[in-house]
Amino acid sequence: MKQGKFITLEGCEGAGKSLQLKLLKEYFDKNSIDYIYTREPGGAEISEKIRAVILDANNKDMHPVTEALLFAAARVQHIESVILPALKQGKIVLCDRYIDSSFAYQAYAGGLGYDYIAKINDRAITTCMPDITLFLNISPADAFKRKGGADANDRIEQNGLVFHEKVYAGYLEMLKKSPERIVAIDCMGERKQTHLNILSALKERGIIG
Repeated sequence: MKQGKFITLEGCEGAGKSLQLKLLKEYFDKNSIDYIYTREPGGAEISEKIRAVILDANNKDMHPVTEALLFAAARVQHIESVILPALKQGKIVLCDRYIDSSFAYQAYAGGLGYDYIAKINDRAITTCMPDITLFLNISPADAFKRKGGADANDRIEQNGLVFHEKVYAGYLEMLKKSPERIVAIDCMGERKQTHLNILSALKERGIIG
């Protein structure tokens, strides 16, 4: 049975993931590439309910460990219900955020440490790691400027620039840890050029033809 490929997109808030995912989906559709699109937190019915709790702007007192465990719980359900079945069917799985978000946001910016986040995400690390992770490389200051500020309804976006600078530093650390998997994509230029950079990375790694 042909095994599919698992692609994840990562980046700071406002990096342009939504647009680049849209362009990538359009490319896959145009070229008849068999894929599914999903996201984290969420992607599965139960995981989406957990997502609502995580992102609720009213949950300002959520403890960092609570947040990390909720992300990990949503991820397990997502893996078992959506990602692994699609990969077993030979599909490409295109996912908006995955485990590297937990490392950047909870391990580094949240101060919980790499080892703790790795431990509670053992299911992902041992059974379902991406074939390639595309990291949209732009600083939080530049990203928020381009985005027009933080979303008032998103608890995590409201954490402030210092927090998001730590997130960015966390992503750069993950890039150093996993250069064979994570590819930094220059996204400071025009959106079309960023899209071409993504396609080039996928072709170089043999993910698409």
